[in-house]
Order: sequence, then C-alpha cells, then structure tokens
Amino acid sequence: MTEKNNILKKLYPIAIVMLVFAVVIVYKLISIQVLHADLYEKEAIAKTIKKFPIPANRGNVYSSDGSLLATSVSRFDIRMDLVTVSDKNFKKHYKALAEELGKMLPKKSAREYEAYLRKAKRNKNRYLLIARNLSYIDFLKIKNFPIFNLGQYKGGFIKEQKTVRERPIGRIAERTIGWDEIRIGKDGKNFSSKVGLEGNFKQYLRGKNGEQLRQKIAKGQWKPIFNSQEIEPVNGQDIITTIDINMQDIAHHALLGQLEKFKAEHGTVVVMEVATGEIKAISNLGITKSGKYYEKANYAIGEKHEPGSTFKLMSMIVALEDKVVDSSTIIDTEKGKWRVGNRIVKDSHVGGYGKISASKVIELSSNVGIAKIIQNNYKNNPQKFIDGLKKMDVGFKLDLPIIGEGEPFVPTPKMKKIWSKIALAWMSFGYGVAITPLQTLTFYNAIANNGKMVKPLFVKQIKRQGEVIKTFETEVINEKICSQSTIDKVNIMLRNVVKRGTATNIYNKNYFLAGKTGTCQAIYNKNEKMQYIASFAGFFPADAPKYSCIVVIHRPDTSIGYYGNTVAAPVFQKIAQKLYTDTPIVKEFTGLETAYADLNDKYETYFERSQKEYKNVPNVKGMVGMDAISVLENLGMKVQFKGNGKVVKQSLKAGAKIEVGKIILLELS
Repeated sequence: MTEKNNILKKLYPIAIVMLVFAVVIVYKLISIQVLHADLYEKEAIAKTIKKFPIPANRGNVYSSDGSLLATSVSRFDIRMDLVTVSDKNFKKHYKALAEELGKMLPKKSAREYEAYLRKAKRNKNRYLLIARNLSYIDFLKIKNFPIFNLGQYKGGFIKEQKTVRERPIGRIAERTIGWDEIRIGKDGKNFSSKVGLEGNFKQYLRGKNGEQLRQKIAKGQWKPIFNSQEIEPVNGQDIITTIDINMQDIAHHALLGQLEKFKAEHGTVVVMEVATGEIKAISNLGITKSGKYYEKANYAIGEKHEPGSTFKLMSMIVALEDKVVDSSTIIDTEKGKWRVGNRIVKDSHVGGYGKISASKVIELSSNVGIAKIIQNNYKNNPQKFIDGLKKMDVGFKLDLPIIGEGEPFVPTPKMKKIWSKIALAWMSFGYGVAITPLQTLTFYNAIANNGKMVKPLFVKQIKRQGEVIKTFETEVINEKICSQSTIDKVNIMLRNVVKRGTATNIYNKNYFLAGKTGTCQAIYNKNEKMQYIASFAGFFPADAPKYSCIVVIHRPDTSIGYYGNTVAAPVFQKIAQKLYTDTPIVKEFTGLETAYADLNDKYETYFERSQKEYKNVPNVKGMVGMDAISVLENLGMKVQFKGNGKVVKQSLKAGAKIEVGKIILLELS
C-alpha cells in the first residue's frame, strides 16, 4: 500500500503538468480558432496569396504614314498543375500531349516529354514549366493540345502573359524612338532608362496596370488564381510621329553609305519640313569594334561640337543686319593669311582669294574674309556681336520633347578665363562655340522659312483606339530672326555655294539646292593626330524650300577625304535627289545627273526605259527598297514588300514577261 502511495505521489505532479499543458493547448486552439481567427486568417492569406500586377500593353508608335515604329506584343509562358489533372485523364492523354509538345517545341523529343510529364505527376508538381515566350498564335495552338484543352481546373493549364516591345523596322531610328524600361547597370543594380519618344511620352504610352491574385505553392512559386476580383489592365495610347518611313529609309542608307566610304567614326543626318518643323527623318550611326554601324547615341540632339564654317552664315547675318557690310562690300582676303593677336587665320585655299565681295566670302567659305568682317567691326564692342546672335536665338536650347539635348555654348566678353583677343575672330567661323546639329538645322530652316524659326516637331498626335485625343501644333520660337532683305541676300549666297562655291560637286542644273559646307578641326583625345568634323546644312528646292537638312560626319579617314563638300554634302545631295525623283514631277527630271553610278544609274535607266519599251521584269536586287518599288510600280506592277533596306530577294525572276497589275513580292534586308 505504501509503495502504491509513493507511486501516486510521483504521478500527481506529472498529471498536473500534463493537465496544465492540455489547458494551454486548448486555450491556444480556442485563441487561434475563435478569439483571433480573423487575424491569423489574414496573416495566412497574406503569406500565401498576393496581388501581382498585370502589365498594360504600351501604346503603339507610328510613323506619319501609318507604319509601325514600335509596338507591344504579347508573349506567353505556359505551365502545368499536375495535381488538378486526374489519374484517368493523365494516363489516357499524356502520350498524345507529349507528341504534340515534341512537334511544337523541338528542345525535347516526344519520349523525353513523356518522361518529363510522368516524373512531374509522381512528384505532384503544381507549376511545371512547359514553354516560354510563345507568340499569341502558338499560345492558341498549345491551349488546344490534349489535357490542356480540358482547361485550368481539369487540364492544369496555366498561362502567364507578358508584353515585350518590338520594332518592325529594326534598329533604324532606334535612339529617337527610344525606350522606357528598367535596365541593369554594370554594377548589377537596376536603373530607370528613359530614352527618346518612348521615354518622354511615357505618360501616354504606359497605360494602367491591372491586378491578379496568385497563390504561393511549393518551392516559392506563385500560381495565378482566376476569380472575379481580377482587374483588367488599361492599354496605353498611341503616338503618331512626324517620321516619314520612306524618307527615313533614304536618309539612313545615304548616311550609312558615306560613313562606310570614308571609314568615319560616327555621323548624323536630319531632315526637317520647312514650314512645320516636322522631323521627317533622323539617323544617328556610330561604328562598332567589328566595323559595323548602328544607332549608338542620338548625336543630332545630344552632341554639341564646334560647327566650323556652317556658323559663318550666323556671323554674316549679324553683320548684314547691323549694316556694317553689304553683300557687295569688298573684303581683302590677301593671300589667305591674316594675323589676329598672336595667331594667324588661314584659308583652306592656298594663296587666298584676294579681294572678293562679302557674298563671295560665304560662297568660297573664306575664314580670313569672315574674320575680317567680324573682327574689324566688333572688336571695340564684341558684346554687340553676341547680342546679334542671341537676337536670332543662337546659343539657346530648343527645349525638345526628348531628354538629353546638348547645352549650346557661346562665349561672351564677361567670361574672363575664356575670352581672349582672338576669341571674336575665331567665333566668326565656328570655333570656340558649340551647338548641336539639330540646333544648327533649326537656324538654317528659319532662313528657308523666310525668317520664321520653328521648333523641331517629333510627334503630331496622340490617339486612343483610333480617335485623336491630342494634337501637337507647330511652335514658333522666333517670328522673324532678321529682316527680309537679309534673308533674300543670304538665300542667294547659299544657292551660289552650290552653284559656283565650295559645293559645286553636288550642283545639278535640273534642280536647285542651297546650303553651306563646314569643315572643322577637332582633337578628340590627347596625343592623337588632328581629326575633322565634316558638315553640310541647307534646304531644297532652293527657289521654294520644302525641306531643310543637316549632315554631320565625325572623324572621317583623312587619307580618303575630310572636307564638308566631299564627305557630308553628297549625303544631302542624295537625299534631295531621291525626294525629287519620288515626287509626281519626276518626269521633268528623267535626265538627272548623279555621282552614284551603281544603284542610282539602275534607277534612272529602269525609269526611263519603263516609260518606253520595257517588257520584262528587271533585276532590282541590291537596290534600296523605295527605289525598287518606284521602278516596279512605274512598270505597272503591284508591289508588296517585307522588311526594310535593300532588296535581297524578288518573287518574280528577272526577265519574266511583265503583266500589268501582277503582284511582285520583295524581301528587304
């Protein structure tokens, strides 16, 4: 009995502890399930169910003629929840599913997919990856495969949709079209990258993201939950740019050809509509280590540099406006050398030009001539010359709708550390100042526009589902930069630059061009030999300007050439010639002379013969697409094409008999 009591005495404490423990457990259960049920339920849901954004489709970017420059396309990742698929359905259809997957997704064979699916079924995988980045068409195909066609709940079919940005025309005008996205830097950190029209019109293009609930499953994966609480995204609006796809193609290939010919480091070309300021074409090409060219940076907008002789026009207009000279005033350029302070101004023409008119100073691009005009008339009051430039809005930013515009620089006498006795003279022919190509073009465009300076325009309209919701009108920067008499005088000077001055190599009696050559010395790096910047700015037709254009090419191979007339001006001439021949008045210019013997001669020959006796399909391989289309349509054929650039393939063989109205398909590079 005593032994029994001793045992009971030992058990009582244990029983009490167990009772207390049981009470605690019961209390905890009541607390979890009754007293704090809502709180714990919310915490559980928060850890296992989250809202994920459904990205809205960005709006499209269109050219002025309706061609797609950038668009968002859907891409789909496909996964499979093997738990929701019954054993019966799986055994019946998994081989058929594997067979279809093997045909569509060649990374695995049908047998490999069978093993892949069986293993996932055994492991009760609820988020098995099937395919990534499928197009919408492939998505429609795969959702109808065996098992998948049973849907989400019976077939375990899971789709995850995302959008990617694509450019149907490739990398042409890439820096101007731009992007708006999160990128990863060299340090591995994310940074926001907003470039060009995509970045600067993001408030229209982005749209509004939707929301989707997802449930956390094994291995930290999140499975979509499809329910009524899902919020659909609101897609972005479309922007209609001023870019003309035909002119862009012409400008791009004209610049590319010249960069390759002169082995230049980089270059830019911009074509602007005179009256409106609309940018019809803009190409920026830089060379890679492999020797290929692509859009590395937006040089036209962001790169300021010493303009060289294209700045002489600004200097001459200030002098004409102040009436310190007239176009007929005689300037003694001596023997092409003139001392200013401790430096000597030199003309490129050995021996100089002697005594010439102020008009000839521009035509022949005399450094001595323009330096004498500005130095002799403004040395006692250089600020007056600076004020004359500012009055014409030279030296100010254009406040463009694209970030990254270069800050122009025009020195003043107040800048004691920079200003010197030679500053004024050197400024007169474009040294010591810095402006971007687009800022220079805006000035030349004003001359073509009878003195009215307009802001470059990149976007015409914003549309939502085809309906115009915002229109961007031409913005005037300066109603009249100078008097009409001065405009008339410099117009003649610029026409004579081409007719009998430094750019006679691009003169053509059948159409009139006007502009100014520029050649500027530049040292890019220390211990490097002298390099050059070749440029040409002007407008056409000179008698009734419709388009202005600037070409700037950096660091051409000096052993081949480096002057503005030989390096940059031919790009201008080629663009002008192509635009002339693409207009309805082309028949008036069937005898155009051209220095581009290969492709342009083909174009001219085909066009001329097509008006007479051409009865067979010509060989247009190697021609620029827009030229080939024009040739074939003039022969009475209907042309369809895909791609952009030069013709690499044609559906009808050369020599085949022409049938009016027959369709020919061109494949462009």
